[in-house]
Amino acid sequence: MTTTSDAVAKVLQGSVDLHCHSGPSPFPRRFDHVEAARDAQERLGMRAIVAKSHHHNTVMDLLAMAPRLRELKTEVYGGIALNSFVGGLNPHAVRMSLRMGGKVVWFPTMSSGRHIECHPEGAGFPTETVPLTCERIDIIDERGELKPEVGEILDVIEETGALLSGGHMYPEYIRQLFQEAKRKGIRRLIVNHPNFVIGAEPEQCLEFVELGAFIEHEVGMYDPEGNMRWDPKSLLEWIERIGPEHTVLSSDLGQKTNPAPVDAYLRVCGALLDLGLPEKDLQRMTRDNPSYLIGLD
Repeated sequence: MTTTSDAVAKVLQGSVDLHCHSGPSPFPRRFDHVEAARDAQERLGMRAIVAKSHHHNTVMDLLAMAPRLRELKTEVYGGIALNSFVGGLNPHAVRMSLRMGGKVVWFPTMSSGRHIECHPEGAGFPTETVPLTCERIDIIDERGELKPEVGEILDVIEETGALLSGGHMYPEYIRQLFQEAKRKGIRRLIVNHPNFVIGAEPEQCLEFVELGAFIEHEVGMYDPEGNMRWDPKSLLEWIERIGPEHTVLSSDLGQKTNPAPVDAYLRVCGALLDLGLPEKDLQRMTRDNPSYLIGLD
């Protein structure tokens, strides 16, 4: 029996999307942060979403949108991705973002060496609406050690209790970053889509889990109406290998040419339930784990 959308929505009440690509953005987006939150509230009763941009600090967007956001129950949080558009490994930008309410720091995504290898000249990503330049940002110096700015940034993350993401970096860079983060007492760490761009195997992800990290998978990758359309069975295999207690499901959606995040959640989570995933495990990955990671519980 196929699980109905209404039944899936009931299970997903109170969920949190840590990876929403609403706008504004130089990439074409289907809606702004307020519209994304309204859709999440009205159709899924989501507790919160995190607005992510590869290009800028989204906290300032949300402060500007505060009068509209106050009308909604679904909370919206922001953060900063350390690409060249914000100066790369820029402790000053991180301090501003987190001290003004930001919840997440993504280490280089589009500016990481791994991302550039996978998407040379931006291939496979939307065309930006304005001409921009993007430079490679590495966290390791010529001696193979973390650059001093990384330590400064980690200190701010520890001070504010923010969530540290490994971005789109090489697995070995993520490991080195997380080892230092653990040494500094950072308790909230996440790896985004390990099997897309990053190329981390389950065994490597179990090492990240030992360092305190959660492994995030994107429902947008497994939606049959999205641009990637991977098999949900492979997602279930990842969940079973890593364990739902260390896994997060987010959307990674908001792009103009992709489905709305809520639609992908309903389809993919419904497919997981049909494959035998227990409801309590789904709630843990969509509600409990992400709520912990941004300090809601």
